[in-house]
Formats: sequence, C-alpha cells, structure tokens
Amino acid sequence: MRIGVAREIKSDEYRVALTPAGALELINHGHDVAVEQGAGDGSAFPDDAYKRVGAEIVPVDDVWEQSDLVLKVKEPIEAEYGRLREGLVLFTYLHIAADQPLTRALLDSGVTAVAYETVEVGRTLPLLAPMSEVAGRLAAQAGAYFLEKPLGGRGLLLGGVPGVAPGRVVIVGGGVVGYNAAIIALGLGAQVTILERSIDRMRHLEEILSGRVTLLMSSSLQVASSVEEADLVIGAVLIPGALAPKLVTRDMIAGMKNGAVVVDVAIDQGGCFETSHATTHADPVYVVDGVTHYCVANMPGAVPITSTKALTNATLPYVEAIANLGLRDAVARDPALAKGVNAVDGKLTYEAVAEAHGLPYTPLADVLQVVV
Repeated sequence: MRIGVAREIKSDEYRVALTPAGALELINHGHDVAVEQGAGDGSAFPDDAYKRVGAEIVPVDDVWEQSDLVLKVKEPIEAEYGRLREGLVLFTYLHIAADQPLTRALLDSGVTAVAYETVEVGRTLPLLAPMSEVAGRLAAQAGAYFLEKPLGGRGLLLGGVPGVAPGRVVIVGGGVVGYNAAIIALGLGAQVTILERSIDRMRHLEEILSGRVTLLMSSSLQVASSVEEADLVIGAVLIPGALAPKLVTRDMIAGMKNGAVVVDVAIDQGGCFETSHATTHADPVYVVDGVTHYCVANMPGAVPITSTKALTNATLPYVEAIANLGLRDAVARDPALAKGVNAVDGKLTYEAVAEAHGLPYTPLADVLQVVV
C-alpha cells in the first residue's frame, strides 16, 4: 500500500502523523511511505530523517492524489476539502460531530474517513488517550499561567506559599484528561476537586491519587456550587464521537470570581461550557463576564515533539493493520478499529455523528458487507 503523510496546515499545528521510526516500520512491512515536504519540521523531524529510513519526500499533490491511505493529525480544513476523494482512506482526528461543513465534505467526496478518537477498546479510546494525557497536563499549566494579573487573571499563584492558601482547581470529568490535569495541578500545589459521575471511577481516582483530591458526584447543583468557588475550572468531559454536554452554563460563568480562568479541553467536541468557542494558539483566550476562557482546539500542538511521538506510538499498530490487510479485512478482524470508521462512500457509519447532525445512519457492516 502507498501511505501518504500530509503536512498540517491548520493554524499553529506543528505535529505530524508519523515519525521516521514509524515510517521505517511500515517500509519494513513492504509499504511505500510518501511524506509531504516539510511535514515533520515542526516536530523536529526534518525531511532527511525520513529519507534516511527510505521514505519519499513529495509535494502535497502527490500525497493526496497518489496515496491509498493518508495519515494526518487534525481534521481537514476547508482548503483541503477538494483533495478528498472516493477510494482514499483518511486516518486522522476528525471530531465531526461538532463540524457540519466537514461532515458534508466527507460525505460528498465519498472518502473513507477513519477517526482516531472513536477507535474504542472496551470503554477506552486508545488513540485519543495520548493526546488527552498531553491536553490534560497542558490545561493545568495554561490555567496557572492565565491566572497571572498581567494576563487578565486574578493575580493568584495556584500553589500558594506558606501562610497563603493555594488556588482552587475544579476539574469537570475524571477520565484521562481529568486525571492528568489533576496530576499537574497537584504538582503545582493547588487544592483540587474532581467532579465525576461514576462511583467506580472515583474509587479508582482516590486510590491512584492517594486521596489528595476531593472527589464529588457530579450534578447540576454540585457543578454550580464548585464552579462558583473555583479559581480555575477545567472542562474534561467526553462522550465518544458525540457533542460534549454543556455542563457549565452561562449563569454559572457569570457567578465566578472576577479574573478566574476556565480551560475547555472538550472544545474539539463542541465544548462543555456554554460560553465556549474555539480559539487558536496565536489568540488563545477571550473574556466573558470577567472570566478568562482558554479554548484552544489543538492544545497538544503546542508541544509537538512530545505529541507526535506519543501519537505514533498509539496509532502505528492500526495503520499497520489497514496497510497490511486493507480496510475491509482490518475492520472485520478488529471491532475496535471498526468503531473508528465514521464515513464510507457518502454514508455516515458512526451513529452519534449522524444523530448530532440529524442525518441518516448506515451500519458499517451494511456498507462494507462484513461482520464487524
């Protein structure tokens, strides 16, 4: 199979979908790897690093027009819609439940779109997890930074000092993002509360965090009470493939302390704060009712060396499966990968996305004529 690696053109996106080490593994399996010129520069992987392992360095048109499988990090933006075509398999983060124009472009093109974020093993999301780990850790760092007065924050040191109380961090959601945000917030010395709906998950968090956080059952009243008292609120909720629920309302934001900060890690799926809209690394924050909102839609792109390596570690086995077997046989053998397929031949094959847009849903088995 010919595998293309496209350069990311989204604003301030420096990751690349495949490291040279990953390219070598694919080449050793007999596949051709074509990397767009400069695709790895932002992650400190120059073109020569790919050439040394046997990959081709090619112009952008060759990547999209001559590849059977194209690997990306972020969803195609409007300038790339025209490159989508029938017969191509696109493997990337898509988050299309929150993006109707992209959904329509995928359907109109007939491309086979496989989303990293909906590949699901049991109740885990193995291809989303590494970026969730990065984003959770960055969320606490960003929140601490924007609490500084010159940046519009309250003027609060999150960890406090002896004799001065630390700041209060509330994390809405105790999954991978929430856990990693808690690790960094605790390391900074903050007082941390996690709101979670699963008692079993709270028991697990209590154990692995050694009782250093306050764990509360999430409810509308509890969210409102906790947010009102917080200096920093981190939104860390996820429903796989679907729009994020708006758990923090505009009224709750209005009731927060002046200069408080919210970080919405769920923004790729529409955000979990009612006042959220996507921002970029170049212009990361805005203020609503005196509260600073950090809603960068590609947070891990800020640390591309770490993120690119972590992403390839997770995605490579699935890329190999698609390349070695072809998509049809790969999804027939692996139900987890089958859940990653969001669109095929102009049909939506992921139910939560279809529901989000009010569009017809077609089971993947009906499209590919396989048992999945």
